[in-house]
Amino acid sequence: MPRSTEERLAYHSAFVTVRTPAIDTLATQVRTLMLLGRHQQTTARPSLIVTGPAAAGKTTALLEVGRTCHLAHSRKNPAPPGRTHQQVPVAYLLVPPGATAKTLANEFARYLGIPVTTRMTQAQITSAVCHTYTQAGDHLVLIDEIHRLNPRTTTGAEAADLLKDLTERIKATFVYSGIDVADTPLFAGVRGAQLAGRASLITCGPLPARHGTRRPFTDLVTDMEAALDLTQHTPGTLPGHASYLHQRTAGRIGSLARLIRLAAITAICDGTERITKKTLDAIQLDHLAEEASRPRSPQTARTA
Repeated sequence: MPRSTEERLAYHSAFVTVRTPAIDTLATQVRTLMLLGRHQQTTARPSLIVTGPAAAGKTTALLEVGRTCHLAHSRKNPAPPGRTHQQVPVAYLLVPPGATAKTLANEFARYLGIPVTTRMTQAQITSAVCHTYTQAGDHLVLIDEIHRLNPRTTTGAEAADLLKDLTERIKATFVYSGIDVADTPLFAGVRGAQLAGRASLITCGPLPARHGTRRPFTDLVTDMEAALDLTQHTPGTLPGHASYLHQRTAGRIGSLARLIRLAAITAICDGTERITKKTLDAIQLDHLAEEASRPRSPQTARTA
């Protein structure tokens, strides 16, 4: 049954997640590390860090792998009849700005609805978190915006130590994501060496227009176009503009997804029901993409 206009607007607002090389790499490594850590008795469980520039698709990759893991676990381990609370195999948290050990512990507690009072100490919250996550059967912990942690400050060091403590007490694979993590203080000093010694890095970068004989960016555009729900759109239009789209977005997956979603919503609202070059030209993208696509003067190019 065809979607209504409102349903199609909602669909393009959320849109679909298209598999990318980064998602495939992350999914494979997460699966391997979860198997590795399942029966590991030592506390130093290996982890992963997804790094790269802004709008490179890091959070999308993280959430897609988490969703896949959750669905696979639910199919393999259905809740017993009559059980009111299902297991929670995957947790997703954001590092709060200026995170302290206690605010970070509160984020872990909030995700599973663990009651926390102002009188509780950090140690009490941490113990409740470890107990509840173990009882919930959590196997994968996804922590986003990890670049917000700065172990060079006292509060940042305490928050980093809390994470290390949680990785040793919760029998789960920890996957972190952040902007250009290798260039942050996270890998500096003794604490940084401990993290670097446990974590593998997966880089999410802009997709190249060409990679050998392949065209990964064009492939991504083709997959996104196939997911559109527009009544008058001509298939092949967007792949035909792949060079233009790459220049507009600098190959950033987040910027590309935003451009196509906005163009689709515009096409529904104005009744054209198709995305054209004119439609794409009229879309104002994020500042990062607009700056990257703006032509530079010869003098600017020489001094850059």
